[in-house]
Amino acid sequence: MTPSRRALGAVGCVAEVRVNQELPDGRSNIVVVGGSRFRVSHLLEESQPYLVAMVQTFEDEAGTQPSMEESASLRHLAVQYFAGLRELNDEPPDEVVLPEDSLALTFHVAGSIACDLGIKQRLMEERSTARRLRALLLLLPVLTRSLEKGITVHRQAHSNGKGGSMPDLLSSS
Repeated sequence: MTPSRRALGAVGCVAEVRVNQELPDGRSNIVVVGGSRFRVSHLLEESQPYLVAMVQTFEDEAGTQPSMEESASLRHLAVQYFAGLRELNDEPPDEVVLPEDSLALTFHVAGSIACDLGIKQRLMEERSTARRLRALLLLLPVLTRSLEKGITVHRQAHSNGKGGSMPDLLSSS
């Protein structure tokens, strides 16, 4: 088995391609939406340019819903985090629309945060909605603090590092 195949995780999700933008150099920008999760039973030896496997889909365990208070806390933290991301990326403020359902909420937040891929993998593998939500409740404040530090630097950079605005060098005097 090649090293790249050994590094694969045993759990993944179906990805529905929503946008495929071909680039001049042959690469593509692809936007996908995650679907059903699956566990790889075994890889098939195929001569395709992509991996082919036998998989078994799975859902979260029944009875693992978080409390309404926990879901509300996650919504609050997610709104703060996404607002920070928008500011850091110089995007105008916008109302954050989050799913009402706790299960969908946890996957939406987990899929949208900027963090280590190993953490994202563990969140996807988690079969308890409540445990996934609680992990996000611990993770989001850490990520938000990191964003806030980046925003502080970003604001200073926009102010020429001195707290004032940058001179308009292109205006005619």
